[in-house]
Amino acid sequence: MKKILLIATGGTIASKYTPDGLSPQIDAQELLSYVPSASEFCTVDTLQPFSLDSTNVSPGHWLELARLIESKYEYYDGFVVCHGTDTMAYTAAALSYLIQNNRRPVVVTGAQKPVDLAITDARSNLLDSLRFASHERAHGVSIVFGGKVIAGTRAKKEFTKSYNAFSSINYPDIAVIHDDRIIFYIDDKDQNTRPLVFSHSLNQKVFLLKLIPGTDGTILNSLFDAYDGLILESFGVGGLPNYGDNSFLRAMDRWLIAKKPVVMATQVTHEGSDLSVYQVGKILKDRYSVLESYDMTLEACVTKLMWALGQSRDISSVRELFCRTVNHDLLFI
Repeated sequence: MKKILLIATGGTIASKYTPDGLSPQIDAQELLSYVPSASEFCTVDTLQPFSLDSTNVSPGHWLELARLIESKYEYYDGFVVCHGTDTMAYTAAALSYLIQNNRRPVVVTGAQKPVDLAITDARSNLLDSLRFASHERAHGVSIVFGGKVIAGTRAKKEFTKSYNAFSSINYPDIAVIHDDRIIFYIDDKDQNTRPLVFSHSLNQKVFLLKLIPGTDGTILNSLFDAYDGLILESFGVGGLPNYGDNSFLRAMDRWLIAKKPVVMATQVTHEGSDLSVYQVGKILKDRYSVLESYDMTLEACVTKLMWALGQSRDISSVRELFCRTVNHDLLFI
């Protein structure tokens, strides 16, 4: 029987109603009590490193979770992290970079409704997660939610209230869970022979700027001193606007002369960026050699740049790390 560590961090799944709205009140051991049938296929220990609405989860908490899993890695066959849904995709992506080549599963889950309600998705999500973490073929970092298993770098919350809140973006679901059965669509555990790696640092000085029509490029200058990396969430397949003043291009000169990485991403959810298509993008690719998000999710793009900058400040090393495929995050480059 598999031995699983359940790590509770708060979120809706562990919340109760208060006069000020929902807030986390239920601890890890009580969460486990709502899925007694889990004892049929695994034994579970529990830990509660913190209890937060996921809006309040920050990169320091991602590092704390990674360190906790590292310290317990040899003692458990799998890990289930209960987490709020609002920043769950960021946490799953961050853990994918902080814990690489893990042949033991790290499953992130949560719910749209608290676990103690009569009608809720919490109990099925938690039970599915424990079941998946106990499976021989499970590995890597993933999100289990609404009967789907999604690679940790590919998940995005697309619905604020519905039970099927998460989708896998630009990549198939790893598996589905139905009637207590796990059906794998992607089964690559035997292909991963690289050594387990835990990283211990992230650079939080990464800024994401979402462009809107008419954005003044000089805003990049105001961000320069405070941040070590910049992600520009542009339109379509990517590019920077020129409203006749070249403000973006002049500001880009400053960032890239200083060898601070700039990533061009897209506001469009599916199919990714391609700076080579239009003049507004090609000038960046040719003149500045900016990084591209390609088919990565925005959550993966943000956390990957934090991770890469946490490993090195050398622009060549950052580029190499950012362009390396990790946990299915990048297909086209």
